[in-house]
Order: sequence, then C-alpha cells, then structure tokens
Amino acid sequence: MGSFVRLLGFTTLGCGCVVGRYRELATNRDVNYVEEKGDGCQTHAHRRNHTIAERLRSIPVLSALKSA
Repeated sequence: MGSFVRLLGFTTLGCGCVVGRYRELATNRDVNYVEEKGDGCQTHAHRRNHTIAERLRSIPVLSALKSA
C-alpha cells in the first residue's frame, strides 16, 4: 500500500529524464521519482516510476498564490 504524497515540483535532468519531487505526508520526507526516462539516458538507476537517491537542487518548489 502506498503513502500519500504532495507534489513539490518537476525538473528535467541533463540526460533528458523528467523527475518529480514529492513530500510524503506521513513522514514529511522528500522523495524524487523518475516520471519519464530520457530517450538518450544511459543511467541504469533512472527507471520510470522509481525513486532516485540523487539530491536534486534545481527542482523548483511550487507554491499557491492568493489573489485578492
């Protein structure tokens, strides 16, 4: 059974893979998932729908904006 997560943002790595950053709500821990594998990616650890251990600094955090 999976846990509930909140999407924080996405980024595209240099290899072409798209990675999503999520926060597990139960543990408040950040998790990075490969959403799509890049066409030219040769990294075996980058598998679609799997977590990656890389620290990703360039993922922008999404925030809600309040309008008047």
